[in-house]
Amino acid sequence: MDVKFLTCIGEKGEKVRRFQYTAIDDATRVRALKIYEKHTQANAIDFVDHIIEKFPFRIREIRTDNGHEFQAKFHWHVEDLGIRHAYIKRGTPQLNGKVERSHRSDGQEFYQLLSYKDDVDLEAKLDEW
Repeated sequence: MDVKFLTCIGEKGEKVRRFQYTAIDDATRVRALKIYEKHTQANAIDFVDHIIEKFPFRIREIRTDNGHEFQAKFHWHVEDLGIRHAYIKRGTPQLNGKVERSHRSDGQEFYQLLSYKDDVDLEAKLDEW
């Protein structure tokens, strides 16, 4: 699981910051994405709850980097759900390679070609993607 920082152009032509949370199952490559306005533990927790609903199987482990959004509150929420939370070693994004590659593809094949009116429109286009 990881987060990608996005700069998009809003309805009035202004730059808008958003954060794409991404989870990919190692075995099946099933992927879930969700956009948030802020980069917080509360949003990371919401995203975990989202992927538990979305994935068609039980999640046994979630692997994240050491970002602030994946610290104590997030960690204990995941553990309380009966899911192991493992941090990847600092400075080794290749250990989260599937998500990193997914972010690169999203940037090149989706966001680079994207224009949108508002967050609802962005969510709809992301669902299609």
